[in-house]
Amino acid sequence: MLIKPGVDIRCLDRPIRRALNPLDKILKNYGQEMVITSTCEGTHSPSSLHYAGRAIDIRLPVREKRRVILDIKNVLGIDYDVVEEVDHIHIEYDPKNT
Repeated sequence: MLIKPGVDIRCLDRPIRRALNPLDKILKNYGQEMVITSTCEGTHSPSSLHYAGRAIDIRLPVREKRRVILDIKNVLGIDYDVVEEVDHIHIEYDPKNT
């Protein structure tokens, strides 16, 4: 797992921290390195879970991005939202009350 310079993972809440190793393993299964590009720093929408330490962005994989995203969704489960953006994957811990 790589962390982009200037990105601080210390601000992350426990549920997102627990997701880091499974995420890293998924990317490695595809022969790629996971790169965290954003956590709490930077500019996000005002209601973004980044500011609450409950979201990360990772670099969009070069190969098989659709399969990687499906694997991430399957491994993390329904409490996590996984969104493909233009140049990254946004992952946030956002449990739904059912």
